[in-house]
Order: sequence, then structure tokens, then C-alpha cells
Amino acid sequence: MIVLLLYVVIFALAFAAYRLWESKRHHLHDFASLKTVTFGDESAVSPNRFASVISIIALFGIWGAFTGSAITPLHVPGPFVGDTSFTYTARNAAGETDDATVFMRVYRVGEDVPMPETSADQPGFAVDDALKIGAWRSALARPHENDIGGDEDGYSIIAIDGQPIAPDGTVRFSDGEVTMTSKGSLSIKPDRGWQMEPIWLPAPEAVVSRLGEIASEGYKNVSLWEHLGYSLGRVIAGFVIGSIIGIPLGYAMGLSNWFRGWFDPIVEFMRPVPPLALIPLIIIWFGIGEEGKVILLFLAALWIMTISARAGVSGVRISKVHAAYSLGASKWQILRHVIVPNSLPEIFTGARVAMGVCWGTVVAAELVAADRGAGMMIVNASKFQLTDIVILGIILIGIIGYGIDILMRMAEKWLVPWKGRG
Repeated sequence: MIVLLLYVVIFALAFAAYRLWESKRHHLHDFASLKTVTFGDESAVSPNRFASVISIIALFGIWGAFTGSAITPLHVPGPFVGDTSFTYTARNAAGETDDATVFMRVYRVGEDVPMPETSADQPGFAVDDALKIGAWRSALARPHENDIGGDEDGYSIIAIDGQPIAPDGTVRFSDGEVTMTSKGSLSIKPDRGWQMEPIWLPAPEAVVSRLGEIASEGYKNVSLWEHLGYSLGRVIAGFVIGSIIGIPLGYAMGLSNWFRGWFDPIVEFMRPVPPLALIPLIIIWFGIGEEGKVILLFLAALWIMTISARAGVSGVRISKVHAAYSLGASKWQILRHVIVPNSLPEIFTGARVAMGVCWGTVVAAELVAADRGAGMMIVNASKFQLTDIVILGIILIGIIGYGIDILMRMAEKWLVPWKGRG
């Protein structure tokens, strides 16, 4: 919730700053600025590059701030690290009370630090204790095992830093909190702050370092580029097969009542079924080889491409068809020169959606006994809590998917230059 609120604040400040700057600069009289109707007109709206850059910087800034990254100057409060202590008051079987101190050294996990020192000369029955605690971790102190007479009936701890405490109760000390268990032990939790523990979310530089390591040494005896190549190959194969079957099927459903009636129940039934639900059947029917993975991705793309082609045909203006008929065009000529060109924008939109769904499904496809692929790398790393590799795989899949989407947009502009021009 804090991260979302911070992101909204950054968005609002950046938007206000941009509008202020835009109001003071000289406006260019280009095509978009001269349009009289722009609201809701897609042709008049293009991505603001300033907003894109600030958005990426904000995301990495928030990531770095909540992980204590060296690349960001500002950080949210992190976990307590250093030496601290609290004093507890114990009552023995005779009803006498005495104070002792628990000295703690909180360190970052992975560091080798010595145990804090305690006083050797203690006249009472309560004896000082010492602990080492990893940051973001908790530790258990057992004063009854350390104090003289702590194992006798009637011994108990009654206060922490002068604050009364009872079993299942919690009190704060200067750098954390202490909870007494039902057996009288003390569960100590130093302050964790707002930063994420590296095992849950590593810093950006840790992910970059892991990228360099895997790029040079590979992962599971397979190079990074081979992992990405296998995933890309599976996605392209599934998408191409889905398009080869889905687009003609969509055209047939858009042009023929019989085809529409025959296939519509199947398409509308399968469209909302997530590809993940098909994995057990894919394994049973096609095994755990490459064939099953490609078929799963094919099914992820098939229904999207079918619906987009059907929508493209249905969206062709009937006035264009009548105009072609009036000029003596045959059905084949109308299909080739009217229906196909006017349906291509919808098909390209569907292709971009289908490719995104295929990329989202590749991780699930590579759950099926894959030994290569970005999805396999992510799943395998998650079993060993290698979060930096998981995030690295997700980022690489996102970058490649975004790159493919850009290429498809460029192809659409080149192949369908008439889009949006009536």
C-alpha cells in the first residue's frame, strides 16, 4: 500500500511539473495540435516520452529505495543493524527480584560477527545474556536457563525495561520488541524497517550482477542465450501455428453462417479457459516433450487469433462491399481487395494480444519437464529461493516481449498504412 501511494504521488508530481512546463513552452503547430477533435481520437494520442522516462526512473527509484540499493540516494528506513540491549526483571522462587541485561548484536545475514561481551561480575541470581541476531530475523532468549534458580518453580520474568510482561504479551524496547512465550522464553524481534529483505526482493544491482554471472557462466550448464532462444522458439512456433489455423477459421466464421454456427460454441467455450488449466491434459495426451509445450502455446494463441479475424471481417463497412459489387468485382476479388485489407488492423491487434498471452504462458509451458528456457530458469530458481534469478528471468521475458510488440507495431505501420483512415 505504501509503494502504491508513493508511486501515485510521483505520478501526480511529474504530471503537474510537465503540464507547468508545457504551458510555458512555445507550442508547435503540427498535425495533432491543429486537430479540432482529439478526445477519444486514437490517431491524435501518442506516448509521451517524458512520461515514459519518468515512469521507468520512478519504478527503479522505488525498487532501490525499498531495497537499500546503492544506485538510489534516498532510502526508506531499513532494519536495525548494530548493538542493542534491554533489561529484564526476574522473580525467583523466594519472591526476590533481580535485573539482568540481554546484549544483542544485530548483523546483516552473511556477515561473520563476534558475540557481544557480558559482564563477568554479577552479584544477583539474574545473569546477563548475549545473542547474535540476523537482520529481519528473530531470536529466542531463555533467561531461565541462564539465571541461578531459573529452573525452580516460582521463577518468572515480570518486566522488560520496567514494563510489565506476561506470557503471550509483547513490549517494546529501544530497537525492537520482545514477546514472552507461554513457556517463559523471550522472542526478540529487532526493528525491521520498511526495506525488503534481499531473499524476498534483491536490489537492482544484485539482479544486474546475476545477469553478468549467468551471461558468462550460464545456468544449469546451459547459456543464458540458449535459455532465451528456446523460450522464444517455442512461443513463435505456437503463435505461428495458432495464426495459420486461427485466421482462416476466423474468416470462415465471419463470412459463413454455417461456419459461424458450427464453431462459435467451441470458440466461445475455449476462449475463457486459461492455458494453465490445460496442462494436465497436455501431459496426458502429448507427453512432456517439446510437442506438448508448443501445443499449449498454440492453444493460447488460437482462440485469440480466431476471434480477432472474425471481428475484422464483421467490422468491414458494408458500403465498401456494395461499392465493389457495383464495379463488377467477384467474391474472390472482394475477399482479396476489400475484406482482407480492412480486417488486417483487427488481426494485428489480436496478434499483439496473442503474443503477449503466449509469453505469459511460456513459464507454464516450461513447467512440463523442460531443461531449457527462461520459464524453466524461473521455476527452478524459485525452488531454491534465488529471487534475483527469478526477477532477472521476468525482466528478460518482459523486455523480449516488449521488443516483439514494437516490431509488430512497426510491421503494422508498414503493412497496414491505411489503419484509422476510414
